[in-house]
Amino acid sequence: QVQLVESGGGLVQAGGSLRLSCAASGIIFSIHSMAWYHQAPRKQRELVAAITSGGSTNYADSVKGRFTISRDNAKNTVYLQMNDLKPEDTALYYCNAYGVLRGSNYWGQGTQVTVSS
Repeated sequence: QVQLVESGGGLVQAGGSLRLSCAASGIIFSIHSMAWYHQAPRKQRELVAAITSGGSTNYADSVKGRFTISRDNAKNTVYLQMNDLKPEDTALYYCNAYGVLRGSNYWGQGTQVTVSS
């Protein structure tokens, strides 16, 4: 009964900000690496940002300096702070949890981010 539930998406003008949240349940959150992916229409799903259980982060080049991934293990939640949003950020954003020990890989249902010019 693993669940990843994203929230915080919406419509925003270029230059604006959004904060996405992903609440996890049914996993030992603290030992999972967490990530945000996005998928635009007729495009492949691609990694936006990731954070390991130890707090190390990685970002896609396209969002470096604009997006920040963070996690709150006490709340079993990972966040994606998105600043200076651009129309090309428009996509469905998915939360992902990866557990190395068991090879587990879980996905949320996605939250839509639309950035208008």
